[in-house]
Amino acid sequence: MKLKLVLASALMAFGLSVQAAPIIIKYSHVVADQTPKGQAAIKFKELAEKKFPGKVEVQVFPNSQLFGDGKEMEALILGDVQIIAPSLSKFGKYTKQLQVFDLPFLFDDIAAVDRFQESKEGQAMLTSMKSKGILGLGYLHNGMKELSANKPLGYPADAKGLKFRIQASDVIEAQFKAVGANPQKLAFSEVYQALQTGVVDGQENTWSNIYSKKFHEVQGYIMDSNHGVIDYMVITNSKWWDGLPADIRKGLAEAMTESIKFGNKVALEESDSFRQKVIDDKKAKVLTMNKEQVAAWRKAMMPVYKQFEAEIGASLIQAAQKSNK
Repeated sequence: MKLKLVLASALMAFGLSVQAAPIIIKYSHVVADQTPKGQAAIKFKELAEKKFPGKVEVQVFPNSQLFGDGKEMEALILGDVQIIAPSLSKFGKYTKQLQVFDLPFLFDDIAAVDRFQESKEGQAMLTSMKSKGILGLGYLHNGMKELSANKPLGYPADAKGLKFRIQASDVIEAQFKAVGANPQKLAFSEVYQALQTGVVDGQENTWSNIYSKKFHEVQGYIMDSNHGVIDYMVITNSKWWDGLPADIRKGLAEAMTESIKFGNKVALEESDSFRQKVIDDKKAKVLTMNKEQVAAWRKAMMPVYKQFEAEIGASLIQAAQKSNK
């Protein structure tokens, strides 16, 4: 300590200031930079470093460069990264409430998702895992999910016997089992090769993920099903967050809120754009589900609601349903 003081005094005597090392924030995610999540992460870096020049350095690691989606949660809890943005389907080990977002055909559209996430029930889920070392900083949109396979999926019976890649979600697993399909849990980074080699026959994803990861190049048909939502919770290590200086924490929270707002705007604007790009590439046929087909799928999925009602909570499901107009 005395040596540090002597060195600091010597530097000051020569008119040099002592600059503390910046706070390094590693923001790791598994998708491409041009996706809504990727754009939100870049925006957070820009805003945070602008607020705290020389004090905060945000390092963004896209495309599973640092950790894949099977390891990033553990890495956050261990303190190896400071911010990640996992799919809401990845939290089953820590809380069953977030399974509400995986229920098929629960939300009419992305505006309904917004209303639910902004409600008191939605906001309460951000802090529901703090005792386990996880703090939610906000919800980030990707978009509504579409079904794809190498055959049209107009009706539930069309999916029978097919192998579908799924995220590690019990609800999504039940969703495909309800129509006689075979769900296979695979990391996001493995999906393209699995589709290309026939390890799986189909998958579900948003238009931005489908296009940016080129899934449409290895699938024959994509249904405009809008049957679910892929959203993320931007989370941090709660102990690390609480240990930040109050002014830094406040500024980072503001930067995060603004970056999420930006990312959600990108998601809304780019959903139609990516869909059109898939159509223009002419490598997969995009098919729209009519009302009769949607009704058939909804009927087939009702047992999934019953199966998970006790875990999720009937009142939480009802609150989500009330977000529809």
